[in-house]
Amino acid sequence: MLDRSSIISKTIYASVLIMLFTGFWGESVHGQSENEVTLQWLADHPPQHETGVSWGVPWPRGEVEQNVSFQMSTELGENLPVQSWPMAYWPDGSVKWMGLATVADSTVKGPLTLTSTEKVAGYNNQVRVQKQNGEILVDTGPLKAYISMQGSGVIDSLIADDRLVAQNGHLVAISQEGPGNDVIKPPAREKYVSQVESVTMEQDGPVRAVIRLDGRHQSVNATKAWLPFTVRLYFYAGKKPVRMVHSFVYDGDQEHDFIKGLAIEFDVPLREEVHNRHVRFTGKDEGLWAEPVKPLESRRRISYEGEDVYPDQEKGRRVPNLEEFDPQMQSLITDLADWNDYKLVQSSPDGFTIKKRTGPEGAWISAGAGTRASGLAYVGDVSGGLGVGAKNFWQTYPSTLEINNATKDVAQLKVWLWSPEGEAMDMRHYDTEAHGLQASYEDVQPGFSIAHGVARTHELTLFPQSSVASHKEFVDQARISQEPPLLTASPEYLHSVDVFGPWSLPDRSTPGKRWIEDKLNQAISFYKREIEQRRWYGFWDYGDIMHSYDGVRHKWRYDVGGFAWANSELVPDMWLWYSYLRTGREDIFRMAEAMTRHTGEVDVYHLGKFEDLGSRHNVIHWGDGAKEARISQAVLRRFYYYLTTDERTGDLMHAVTDTEDAIARIDPMRIAMPTDEYTSKAPARARFGPDWLAMAGNWMTEWERTGDTKYRDKIVNGMESLASMRNGLFSGPGVLGFNPETGRLVNDTGNTNDEHTSHLAMIMGGAEVIFEMLDLIDHEGFEDAFLEYSRLYSMPEDAPERTDANRQLGDGNFKSWHARLTAYAAKELDSEILEERAWNHLLGSPDGGWQRPNSRFETQLVDGPETLRPMLVSPWTSTNSTAQWCLNAIEVLELIGDTIPEDHPLWSE
Repeated sequence: MLDRSSIISKTIYASVLIMLFTGFWGESVHGQSENEVTLQWLADHPPQHETGVSWGVPWPRGEVEQNVSFQMSTELGENLPVQSWPMAYWPDGSVKWMGLATVADSTVKGPLTLTSTEKVAGYNNQVRVQKQNGEILVDTGPLKAYISMQGSGVIDSLIADDRLVAQNGHLVAISQEGPGNDVIKPPAREKYVSQVESVTMEQDGPVRAVIRLDGRHQSVNATKAWLPFTVRLYFYAGKKPVRMVHSFVYDGDQEHDFIKGLAIEFDVPLREEVHNRHVRFTGKDEGLWAEPVKPLESRRRISYEGEDVYPDQEKGRRVPNLEEFDPQMQSLITDLADWNDYKLVQSSPDGFTIKKRTGPEGAWISAGAGTRASGLAYVGDVSGGLGVGAKNFWQTYPSTLEINNATKDVAQLKVWLWSPEGEAMDMRHYDTEAHGLQASYEDVQPGFSIAHGVARTHELTLFPQSSVASHKEFVDQARISQEPPLLTASPEYLHSVDVFGPWSLPDRSTPGKRWIEDKLNQAISFYKREIEQRRWYGFWDYGDIMHSYDGVRHKWRYDVGGFAWANSELVPDMWLWYSYLRTGREDIFRMAEAMTRHTGEVDVYHLGKFEDLGSRHNVIHWGDGAKEARISQAVLRRFYYYLTTDERTGDLMHAVTDTEDAIARIDPMRIAMPTDEYTSKAPARARFGPDWLAMAGNWMTEWERTGDTKYRDKIVNGMESLASMRNGLFSGPGVLGFNPETGRLVNDTGNTNDEHTSHLAMIMGGAEVIFEMLDLIDHEGFEDAFLEYSRLYSMPEDAPERTDANRQLGDGNFKSWHARLTAYAAKELDSEILEERAWNHLLGSPDGGWQRPNSRFETQLVDGPETLRPMLVSPWTSTNSTAQWCLNAIEVLELIGDTIPEDHPLWSE
């Protein structure tokens, strides 16, 4: 154990790089100096409480070297500390994305200006990390955290302003044998606690320190260990709050291993007399439940020197100790009840209850209730305590905040991510019988509808305190926990850097562009409203949206096989992220963030036989038998990672770098095109898209993150393979031979002259991957093949401009979903015919354009006995069509926006 007093007295301060400059949100990017960018708080909301902030900024190719330093200042000239690290590189080795960190509070208003510099300015604080005698000490100045290198604790102790306020932070899991429906003979249960197996210092300052802990939950009564976890702890210079990102993987047998509870627990030392101890729970919005452990509310007024002490006590201020009161007051105080235990239970997205009791021998009494708790709990005394806020607390119900032993020397504060107050977590498939593709659009196969390997991530913020905060401060802490502040560059700047391929900024300069922008806004508003009115919330569900609508029942087809949860089908993730990039809207960011957290964790396998693959859409997220790379692909996570620097998302992207090994194990076409009919001499088989394109996106991501050219070479090998085939990207028969080691594809599973056109190739993110790859890799043969594909895919067989009558390539279906390809070809070939075709397909035409474009996203009220509650519904809307039409609109506007028709029947509707 380190000598805490010695370390406290030896705190060393260092300097970080800072420079003064100016700028403002919305300024033309061309008017800014080189390597300078203006930043603003997301939604223009600076943090309401002291906190650390991490974010990412892209830089133009060739402009920022890897060893560059950065400085930041406010509009008023206040210098802020900055820590930076490269996150991705351009092919020439210059920095593409830079991760940054700073510290801020409510006084740090936007806009802020960030610039590269060689100058150094002083800063009087930094975070220090020391490793000694089996412990890590993280010292931010006002906070010291001790983290053991092994054992059950994820945090050994927290010392705020030289006061020990929390210790023995650890994880808890409760398992249950079976679902537990028998009330006469309850099932056996077992408690598990975290067992740390490795600790890694990922960053050690000067502004931000990141500590990663990996381990499993160990039985307290047996040798079994399960539920692997990763916990990251984030510390910031000069600040007390600690960010915690907790991820776990379910690795049990879903038929038998049920989780009854999952929690993070802390011991909180209490030194003061009981009436100087306090409990807090935050409710909805600015609501707060605040009580002393012994409220000095009596039949007789309790006073000290003639002054009523109860108002001060309720605010958390110190009141005299018992012996300081006169004997009559002492008698009244002694005779009041001491309340030992408290809990706030969020059992649904619409309701929570608060209860408390004097002890295990006493009954729980109702103490309050509400709808949606913001998820912060505190226990402590006037000398200090601990608050913990859980992000998306009510959205990921069932959840509970629990405080025990508030009258003892040490209290326990538990954040139950899965509440033991409700039913045990049931991971089984929804049926014991398979339902076929023809009836329910479902592909269930024996042994494939399993949860073994799925995961979930939660974010928490710890607030160590050396006194009881004010009521407003608790509310501010809850707000930071729920919606952590984020710095971001303007959409105009992000667009100018040319990241994430072609996407447009909002433009309402013509009737046609206004009509499209209106539709794009309606689409966001519709799904935002659907998430709320359909209550798409819950531990395993939050972040996903449904696939298809049932206009008869006025419900989404939540119980019909592959029509239920979307699971990234046709990449609604990308639609939301491009919508955020072009607008900078916070509500879209939060929708996209929740979807990224869900689809990257729940819909993907992180261990087991399906590791690195994702599950196709289904009633149960992991229920479908199709396990494919199109769901797990890294390109769906890149937006969130680069904008926020979230290390967990970085882990997920790195994990799928070698998904080709999983494809070799689990052939994606094993049923649709069995190997006895379509054999290959290559080690494995894959479709050009979405399989190879998903892997190419994974390699592209790892290449740009690490600079390792072997991943670029695998992409190039695949490009060369496709370019050399007679029919290019149309090569058939639909599946190709694939070499996982080299990335090469061969057309040896059938006639090499076979032609194949599949709408699946491009609509699972493939088009976006190719657009980016073409910007990073110069390969003329592949560029020509893609141009041919883009020109011909939507071209009718009888189109007069066809030049090769012997090859009727293309004429694919779902033409509106491929309008961006036609627009790309139109731009590259300067073709008015292709321009017109692209717009016709996007806006609606007899040969395969968007159907009912004037009705999409339009709503009608359904109420009364026709539905559970009054709702605005849109029977014509589907997630597949929405995601793809919106993506196409955003990209077509960028590619050929200036050619939009001046007159169109839609413009006047």
